[in-house]
Amino acid sequence: MTASNWIDERWPGRVPPTPFEEYSARYADFFAMKREHGIIELRLHTDGGPYGHNWQAHNAWNRVWQDVANDAENEVLIITGTGDRWFTAGQAKSRTPYYEESAGYVYQQMFDAQKLVQTFVDTIEIPTIAVVNGPGVHTEFALLCDITLAAEDADFMDPHFWAGYPPGDGLFLVLQALMGTKRSAYHVYTGAPLPAKEALELGLVNQVLPREALLPRAWELAEMIMRRPRMSRRLTHGITVRPWRKLVADDLGFHLMSQMTAMLGNKEVMSPEVLNAEAAARKAW
Repeated sequence: MTASNWIDERWPGRVPPTPFEEYSARYADFFAMKREHGIIELRLHTDGGPYGHNWQAHNAWNRVWQDVANDAENEVLIITGTGDRWFTAGQAKSRTPYYEESAGYVYQQMFDAQKLVQTFVDTIEIPTIAVVNGPGVHTEFALLCDITLAAEDADFMDPHFWAGYPPGDGLFLVLQALMGTKRSAYHVYTGAPLPAKEALELGLVNQVLPREALLPRAWELAEMIMRRPRMSRRLTHGITVRPWRKLVADDLGFHLMSQMTAMLGNKEVMSPEVLNAEAAARKAW
């Protein structure tokens, strides 16, 4: 008996969730999805290659997490990227400075930024596994997962302050919790990347593996998890995610408001010349 049939028999007349076939097609521009025996894999991509961030995905992710969470056929979630990059900056830029944008535009950006993190930790009730398949920004979702695997050349960093803004969109919140106050402060001020090996030593990730071994290992772990009772799987995730839920509820709004205030108030912009001159030095820091 499938999970959905188990529910249907006891709650006749309920409004059914969006089926996998529908939401996997709806979000196909951002995620390539597949599901086997209750294990759902979401692979970030742009046109079939490494994912380049854009505001359309930024707006859609909140709903992606809801649809995945509402589908009772999903029992373990695997998130990964495409190729040799986890996540790239892409074209997610405002067409004008934030302080010249409309109130509606600014509100939507802030709403999306909060909800895409908040919904991820609050709504998903199944075990989560992340595969960081290479370097890239915005690793907060990977680090918020129950289990995190990383490629040997992956790194972890928050470039916001280096680029001229407070680090408020969730990544630094996660780094603070996992790295500690002093280490995370140094990395946010300098923008220095944290290599995968060091991330393993500090407890940010669980395993560092060759890129070709990452997804097979994730599926091996997911299949092991699936051999445990359904209620135990879900309640164990509830225990493991609880610290994140408390942290997000307490502090994400403050972090995000700090970033948005600076984006609205900053009239000066970091020049490309300064950023380029510091880029090489940052690697050495």
